[in-house]
Amino acid sequence: MTPKDGLVLDSFAGSGTTAHAVLKLNANFGSNRKFILVEMDKNIATKVTFERIKRVTKGYINRNGEDIEGLGSSFQFCKLSQEPLFNASGHIRNDVSFSQLAEFVWFCETGTGYTGKADSPLLGIYEGRAIYLLYNGILKDLTEQGGNILTKQVFDVLPKFEGVKVIYAAANRLGGKAKRENIVFKQTPYALEV
Repeated sequence: MTPKDGLVLDSFAGSGTTAHAVLKLNANFGSNRKFILVEMDKNIATKVTFERIKRVTKGYINRNGEDIEGLGSSFQFCKLSQEPLFNASGHIRNDVSFSQLAEFVWFCETGTGYTGKADSPLLGIYEGRAIYLLYNGILKDLTEQGGNILTKQVFDVLPKFEGVKVIYAAANRLGGKAKRENIVFKQTPYALEV
């Protein structure tokens, strides 16, 4: 039996029965179990598993036309990439796109899936802090170090935000200005180790 605040793992999610059971236990007994489901078949994951969990949490109309109340709660649907982002030595692979790395940075920083467009160094605002990523091409400079290093010139063209700014970049050349500007610097790829 899983503890009331335990974690349930189902590596063959299929129809989402495990998630449904966990949500029902939580609703019936006031517990706070969490679940991780893994489904390798993309069609089953999106058309069966995801849809069932969505209906169970929000409510639905059954086959008899009866309104079934949702069990509440929330869940997050994430996709794994086909290829790893990092090579064997822990560096970001050369063929990783900005959007791929943006998704990973956002997840590492927030624990949530990224739903933005990944068309700006400012990935978004989360819980009062702005999350930025400086990575090849986002500032339209395709040279090896182009826009990857946080310099005064790069900082000056970033979208403005008054609060805490979490900036992922290859290096930081701002010195004391970083602290004055409420910058939390995180060096890529090292800050992204999992």
